[in-house]
Amino acid sequence: MKKYPPIIRQIPHIAHGGDYNPDQWLREKDVIWKEDMRLAKLAGLNTLSVGIFSWAALEPEEGVYNFAWLDEIMDLMADNGLTAVLATPSGARPAWLSQKYPEVLRVNERREKQLHGGRHNHCLSSVVYRTKVQEINTLLAERYKNHPALGAWHISNEFGGECHCPACQENFRLWLREKYDTLDALNHAWWTAFWSHTYTDWSQVESPSPIGETSVHAQKLDWKRFTTDQFIQWYRAEVEPLKRITPGVPCTTNLMGIYPGINYFALARELDFASWDSYPQWENTEKDVETAQFFSFEHDLTRSLKDGRPFFLMESCPSATNWRPYARLHRPGVHKLQSMQAVGHGADSVQYFQFRKSRGSSEKFHGAVVDHCGHEHTRVFGEIAELGKTLSQMDEIVGTTAPARVALLYDWENRWALEDAQGFCNVDKKYVESVMDHYSALWRKGVSVSIVDEESALAGYDLLIAPFAYMLRGDFAARVDAFVQSGGTLVCTYGTGYVDGSDLCQLGGFPGPLKKTLGIWAEEIDVLMPGEANHVTFDGARYACTDYAELSHLEGAKALAAYEDDFYAGYPAVTVQARGKGRAYYLAARFSPAFLDAFYARVLDETGIAARALPDGVTVATRTDGETNYAFVLNFAPEARHVEIAGADFFTGEEVTACELPAHGWRLLRQKA
Repeated sequence: MKKYPPIIRQIPHIAHGGDYNPDQWLREKDVIWKEDMRLAKLAGLNTLSVGIFSWAALEPEEGVYNFAWLDEIMDLMADNGLTAVLATPSGARPAWLSQKYPEVLRVNERREKQLHGGRHNHCLSSVVYRTKVQEINTLLAERYKNHPALGAWHISNEFGGECHCPACQENFRLWLREKYDTLDALNHAWWTAFWSHTYTDWSQVESPSPIGETSVHAQKLDWKRFTTDQFIQWYRAEVEPLKRITPGVPCTTNLMGIYPGINYFALARELDFASWDSYPQWENTEKDVETAQFFSFEHDLTRSLKDGRPFFLMESCPSATNWRPYARLHRPGVHKLQSMQAVGHGADSVQYFQFRKSRGSSEKFHGAVVDHCGHEHTRVFGEIAELGKTLSQMDEIVGTTAPARVALLYDWENRWALEDAQGFCNVDKKYVESVMDHYSALWRKGVSVSIVDEESALAGYDLLIAPFAYMLRGDFAARVDAFVQSGGTLVCTYGTGYVDGSDLCQLGGFPGPLKKTLGIWAEEIDVLMPGEANHVTFDGARYACTDYAELSHLEGAKALAAYEDDFYAGYPAVTVQARGKGRAYYLAARFSPAFLDAFYARVLDETGIAARALPDGVTVATRTDGETNYAFVLNFAPEARHVEIAGADFFTGEEVTACELPAHGWRLLRQKA
């Protein structure tokens, strides 16, 4: 099992730090900055992210630069043993740039040009903006290339949004011409004969708009693909001078979990390491268990974007997240628990937004290491300092990974196509919920999971789960069939294989190219109303299904359960087919958690994947170096839990056969791999 080197060469530890905005305190810098260094060390921090939104402070007028304040901060950090994650400032441009070059302003989907303000609102096609960004990035790289504090580059901040200006329209047309070559090919792929929407000249093609075209689903799908490519090209332009001038310094941009606007699997191929911003809402109720499952999934997703390599938790909040509907405080112990959750799923850092609370503007009440009081005598600071001491003892975990024999499909393009489809349940397709049904069942059993998309390699996995795989694109179906025939186990669900990569319906019956693999023909799908359920009996127990119930026919598969209600009583609801050396399961309905617990107990036993018997609210996340497993036993329930699990306490060496975990408690055990 491979152990990876530290993400930041200077930090062979779990990185501990946060977003730092010293440029907000220039008037008080003689007092504040030195105090910040003292407080950072006292909190056990070893890194700070600086310069994220600092363009106006670095270039107050076009071509007039002020790096003196950043020089001083970088020197202070180096003198105090702190490593800088140095940001490029492109996430928020200065007002002079918007005023002088209005073409950098975005145009929304209604074709309205935006005013200056907010952040992340630049045109992705603007040559002027790209040039200005490369200019300041070049100056930053040249100035700090040999600075002892420089550890990594933080590119912009939380990419997102889109632009519909004339330049972006033209780039969209160029992108389409490269993809389709001819209008005839585009018209066929987009099925524009519908409603006489056939294009006869490339200039007629525009991006989707509520004041224009919204009914051509493949056009909307290609626009989203194009927007992802726009961000990829933008990222490449940003890092070009950094890679050229500081080739040994890793680059990343902070992602946002399942943010729907960008295909992160595609973008992540450009990153040296993955990072993301995690903001769970803890309520101190049983709902925290569901929250923990979802954020565990997003941690696993981020790790999986770079093939299992450790990632950076770039932002988290040690207490109240101000933009939440209910900005609740974290209860004692919760911050440490959420931090260990991230590390257990593969994070080699715990970072915060923010280090010092802003005095004004929209995030002045967002949680931070240092509160407005300005000293260390706060509950939150104390918990962060305690966590810092704990993290400082965990160096041997740095670089380990979280191997998984289970792959779970979460595909951005499938989500785009499914959520745009007019059919099924138009109130909410529940794609994310469908994926989480299966993830949560494995989470409850402490089973490690990798997240894949339809372009990911499948080698090395024993179990592939593909919930609501509505769009089967490229060679994915063929590779899935080969996976099964070579001995893998496949689980598919309702809604599989309805359309191809152009969002055109599969002909010859659903699930399209997976019909032979699964041994079924899905004829139609029923949408159950809220509160309505059908039922099946599986392995001697009766279970409910809700939301979706697909009517299918056996074409080689064996029925394991059938519907018991409505006119389709007797139709197969759970099937399995042996194919080659493997087997393929089909779940034709959305089943209850109780069913999935029983179903996966069976499937995991058949595939030889170890499951744990865990109490409600508890999971185990495991990292390994190939010789030692590091088991993070995590209790997200608001009550104490008793967990039967053996190992040696990581910190004390005490051998245990069980753990007594308080509410929001955790324990880290060493186990032989």
